[in-house]
Parts: sequence; C-alpha cells; structure tokens
Amino acid sequence: MTKNTEKQFPVTKSDTEWSQILTPEQFRVLRKHGTERAFTSPLDKEYSPGIYVCAGCGQPLFTSETKYNSGTGWPSFWQPIEGAIETSIDRSLFMTRIEVHCSNCGGHLGHVFSDGPKPTGQRYCMNGVALRFQPAE
Repeated sequence: MTKNTEKQFPVTKSDTEWSQILTPEQFRVLRKHGTERAFTSPLDKEYSPGIYVCAGCGQPLFTSETKYNSGTGWPSFWQPIEGAIETSIDRSLFMTRIEVHCSNCGGHLGHVFSDGPKPTGQRYCMNGVALRFQPAE
C-alpha cells in the first residue's frame, strides 16, 4: 500500500488551484479526505453502462460492469480498472481502514472493505461526489 502523502502524482495542483476547479464538496472529499453523507449521491442508483472517472482529473476508475448495490448509500464496486487506484492506511475515527485514492491525482475516493461480492470479495465504497459518470456511447 502506498501512503499518498509521500508520493508525487502525475497530476498535482495547489489547494488554490484545486478549489478553482472543484465544487466545495468535491474539494472537501477529494483533497481533504472528507466523506459525503450516505444516500445523497445520484450515482448510488446509476446503473447505466459507462465509466466512472475521477472528478478531479478525469482518470477512468471503475466500469459499470463492476458496480453493484451494496445497500450502504454510496456507489460501490467490486473491482477498479487496473492501475487506476492506490491505497493507504487510514487510522482516523478510532479504526483502521484502507483508503482508496486516484493513482493519477491522489484524490481521496473512499475506502475498500473485504465484505463485497464474488469474484473479488471486495467492496470499493466510493464517495459519489469524487466521481463523474460517463455514459457508454
């Protein structure tokens, strides 16, 4: 696992630059490791064919084929696109979790848990505000 605070990502911007291209909520989640409220993202119920990309840099992260309804209130996937994400240890909130970041800009996307469906058994629980959906053509 990579600790994203020690790594230089291909896309880097200052907080001022990020705040100019992201909404306040996107900035809070992607750049300050926030979490959106459960059941508030329209992407939680989006099941059309397409690609989910990072709202910060546009890198493709997940395909609609790996999305499922976890019942948690956040868009959930059982597998990312290869090379699209990196992880680090998150010890906030008095627990240890695996935090998921965009491998291109380091933006905080959510967390991954080991209670997902087959074939991976993983639940990539993502903040919808950290993603943009691009419908298939």
